[in-house]
Amino acid sequence: MDIHPSAVVHPAARLAYGVSIGPYCVVEADVEIATGCKLESHVVIKQGTYLGPQNHVFDGAVLGGLPQHARMPRAVGRLVIGACNTIREHATLHRALEAGHATRVGDHNLLMAGVHIAHDCRVGDHTIFANNVLLAGHVEVEDRAYISGAVAVHQFCRIGRHAMVGGLARVVKDVPPYVTIDGNSGYVVGLNTIGLRRHGFTTAEIEELKAAYRVLYRSGLKWSEILSELRRRFPTGPAACLTEFCQATRRGIIPERRLPPGATIKLHEEVEPQPALQRKAG
Repeated sequence: MDIHPSAVVHPAARLAYGVSIGPYCVVEADVEIATGCKLESHVVIKQGTYLGPQNHVFDGAVLGGLPQHARMPRAVGRLVIGACNTIREHATLHRALEAGHATRVGDHNLLMAGVHIAHDCRVGDHTIFANNVLLAGHVEVEDRAYISGAVAVHQFCRIGRHAMVGGLARVVKDVPPYVTIDGNSGYVVGLNTIGLRRHGFTTAEIEELKAAYRVLYRSGLKWSEILSELRRRFPTGPAACLTEFCQATRRGIIPERRLPPGATIKLHEEVEPQPALQRKAG
């Protein structure tokens, strides 16, 4: 165990073999840090936090802060972080709002600088959060989702597996698995085909997901009919996960960015500059 002399570690904190704690870190009581974790300088680990093995926490991050809630109870929940995560500078992860509950982050995630994960969030495995991503309370992010810089996610929203959310997007409804969200408009613009290929999806699986996407967004059916058609046509495989996700939505899903039927695209017409008026000679 390697603890810098300037660090403040409460005697009741439980530290496993191989933990490294850098300068000016603070580790409170009722904290458990598993083997192989490394804290850079000025990291604060608040009480009620469990940090699994092989996590790397960078300068100025605060883990286990109190929930930001106007009616916070006297006894709050915990923060549970899995293994092999990279948590970059000044990230903030808060405990759950109520005792007996936990904010949870899985394994092998990359949380870049300035990321905020609020109370009662659930983050899966192998996700990437770019700089300054903001998750409100009770947000769920499934495995291998990619969230670009400065994205803000409304409370109780869900982001499905292998989804890609573009930078600066405002997420106010559920993001289905496997889709791409345009950061400018905040709408769905198709499947995340590049990400799917990178993660080993076969051509047949991607074609099946394209067919399921057309049912979901372009069939013109009612919502109950869409779910029924998805269940009938895609009972197994990756598309079945899309059906399961949509069945559980409570906020609705983000719509597709498409022009309405019959719309035309107006092109900019260049206008020739008018000659300047000449003054009459006096």
